[in-house]
Amino acid sequence: MSDTNNKEVAPVNWVPAIMFSVTGLAALTLVPWYGLTYGYTLAAVVFYILLTSATELAITAGYHRLWSHNAYEAHWSLRLWYALFGAMALQNTILHWSSGHRVHHRHVDDVDRDPYSAKRGLWFSHMGWMVRQYKSGEVNFDNVKNLMKDPIVMWQYKYYVPIALGMNIGIPVVLGLIFNDFWGMILLAGVLRVVTTHHFTFFINSIAHKWGSQPYTDENTARDNHFFAFLTFGEGYHNYHHIFQTDYRNGIKWWQWDPTKWLIKSCSMLGLAKNLRVVPDFKIQRAKLKMQFKRAQERLAKSKNSDKWSHILEKEYEEFKAMLAEWTELQSEKYQETRRHLQEKWEKAALHTRYKELEYSLKMQQKRLKLLTAQFTTG
Repeated sequence: MSDTNNKEVAPVNWVPAIMFSVTGLAALTLVPWYGLTYGYTLAAVVFYILLTSATELAITAGYHRLWSHNAYEAHWSLRLWYALFGAMALQNTILHWSSGHRVHHRHVDDVDRDPYSAKRGLWFSHMGWMVRQYKSGEVNFDNVKNLMKDPIVMWQYKYYVPIALGMNIGIPVVLGLIFNDFWGMILLAGVLRVVTTHHFTFFINSIAHKWGSQPYTDENTARDNHFFAFLTFGEGYHNYHHIFQTDYRNGIKWWQWDPTKWLIKSCSMLGLAKNLRVVPDFKIQRAKLKMQFKRAQERLAKSKNSDKWSHILEKEYEEFKAMLAEWTELQSEKYQETRRHLQEKWEKAALHTRYKELEYSLKMQQKRLKLLTAQFTTG
């Protein structure tokens, strides 16, 4: 990190600074005090969970995967739901959020240009970047011009303050009156829900760039973290996301916890979402194998038996390069077939079969390489 960024003292951004201070203090003091003194009704607890889920999913499925990354297309009714509950999350407008996030992906870890660069420290990337007006966080909507064509995005941008206030005050108040638990709803479904949603989202910018694994790339600080995937509705598979950001999934395995993925897929089955973008399995396996080869070479360099294993590793790498070359050739053939309007024929022909064979070969090579790497220090 440069000395300039280390010592940068920017003006306080008073609106978020006050909001974080007031809601955070209330969550730490008033929420437990009221619970110990008066107790919370079951309804207050249930609506805390429901509204936390609704606002968090509006951020993950709406602000993030839909608007920031164009990972799928959504019906106007679903976009309206995202806009309303996204405003309830109190994380700024769709335009502000998406613009900053696109800059983050373009300049990830750059201490001068990434709005919440992890290389400026855990506090900075978690929320410090919002409480001061840093130069790296200056707003420029040039990178979200496509979103300006969405009337719901622009409606939310124009009326964000009344929408946010209405959702955050109106819903807890109405629920409190209905269930005869006014302050319980205000504190749980209102205050604690806001703080919870804030920090669940902020974990992605901070902890998901600090702790976890890097199975797909180590060219940035993003990590896969299963525990935080649970807290963040599937956003914790961050290493995958940073290399394949247009995929509507973050957890690509069926068993990986990604409620955001399940919501989007369910909406597509109901006709509320379409054109879900999925990264081809071959590209995913290719990225994983590249990382495995890199780590195998690093371990081999430290091994006392490097001569014994180097030729085996080299042979595996040559096979890997041959498969990549064939895949590239198949991609070219597929493109030519598509241009000749023979897509249906291609899908039934040997090209498609060979694609599947290549994907399987990559998976098998991953297993061999894993076993080989384990032997570097034992053989």
